Amino acid sequence: MVAKITTGKDVYGALAYNQQKVDRGKGKVLLTHILREPSDGRFDVATTAEDLLRWMPSHYRTEKPVVHISLNPDPEDRLTAEQLAEIAEKYMERMDWGEQPYIVFEHSDIDRRHIHIVSVQVGQDGRKVKDGRRNERSVAITEELEREYGLHPAKERKRAEDWRLTAVDSTKGDLKRQIGAVVKPVAAMYRFQTLGEFRALLSFYNIGIEEVRGERAGKPYRGLLYTVLDENGDKAVAAPLKSSLFGKSVGFDELERHMERSRERIKRDDTRKRLSRRVDEVLRTAATEHALRDSLRKERIDLYLRRNDTGRIVGVTFIDHSTRTVVNGSRLGKVYSANAFEMRFGNRGETNRPARPADMPLETPKREAQRRRRL
Repeated sequence: MVAKITTGKDVYGALAYNQQKVDRGKGKVLLTHILREPSDGRFDVATTAEDLLRWMPSHYRTEKPVVHISLNPDPEDRLTAEQLAEIAEKYMERMDWGEQPYIVFEHSDIDRRHIHIVSVQVGQDGRKVKDGRRNERSVAITEELEREYGLHPAKERKRAEDWRLTAVDSTKGDLKRQIGAVVKPVAAMYRFQTLGEFRALLSFYNIGIEEVRGERAGKPYRGLLYTVLDENGDKAVAAPLKSSLFGKSVGFDELERHMERSRERIKRDDTRKRLSRRVDEVLRTAATEHALRDSLRKERIDLYLRRNDTGRIVGVTFIDHSTRTVVNGSRLGKVYSANAFEMRFGNRGETNRPARPADMPLETPKREAQRRRRL
C-alpha cells in the first residue's frame, strides 16, 4: 500500500476533487471524523469545507493548513468498505492526526479501489500538528497495515532506497551529518519503549547515546548526547554531540513521547507474540550463539547481547526489522531473558557479534565486537 501526502491552502479544491467522483458514481464517503454528517447522507463541498475550517482559529501559523492523503492498496488486494475505513482510521491515528477532523472517500474509477482523506493539519490553538519525519513514518505505518491486513507489499516502493542507512565512520569526518542521517530516520521508523532499546538499535551504526542530568539557573534539566563508538563498541575519541544539533525529534522529551506511543501501540497489537514465536522456532535448533544470530538474521531479526566486564550476559534485546520493533528479551518471557541466555550461551566463549541490521542491504557496520555498554 502506497501513501501519497500533499498539503496546500485550498480545502474547497481538495473536497471538490473527491466529491466529483462521488457525483459521477465513482466514489462514496466512507467515514467522517469530528465532522457533521448531513441527515440525508448527501455531502456537499461548501458545508464540509466550512466544517473543516471552523475547526481552526481565524489566525493560524502555517501556510498550508490542508492535508490530502491517498492510500493505495495493491490492485490484487480485496478489501471491504469497512476494512478501508478501518485502515484510514488507523493510519490517521498512527500519523498523530487522529484528533483532527477529516473525511474519507473511496474511489473506484480506476482498476483498484483506493481511498482519499481530506483533513487540516492545524489544531484549535492555531499551531501546526507536529509531523517530524513524516514520510519515513508514513512508510513504516503503511508497512504495518500491510502486515495487519495481509496486503501485498507496495510494488512501487523502492525499499532499498527508503531504508538506506550507513554506519558512522569516525575517519570520514562530518560526524554531525553522519549521526543525523541515522538517528532521525531510525527514531521515526522504529518502535522502542526504553532508551536502552533505542541504544541497542543505534549500536549497529556505531552510535552511542548518553543521558545527562543537571541543574541550570536553579532548575533541573535533562538531555542526551550522541557519541561515536569504535570497533569494540566503546566510545571513540570524537567529542559527543548534543541532541539539540539534530532537532527536537531526537531529544529527550520527544523520544520520551515516542516511547510512550510505542508502548501503547505494542500493547494493542500482537507484535510481541509473533516475535516470540519466531525467536522460539530458532532457539529450538540453535546450538551456539553464532548459529542463533545467523538464523535470526534470516528472519530479519538482530540480536543484541549486553555483557558486563566479566563477560556475563546481563541484557538481551531483539530488533525485529519486519515490524520495525525493538524489544527487550524479558518483555517476551523468562526463556528470552538475560539469565536464560547466560545459562545457555554464556560460557561458550563467544562474543557479542552483531553484524549489519538484518534488513539493511547497503553500507553497514563491519564491526562484530563485544558490546559492554549499559542499556
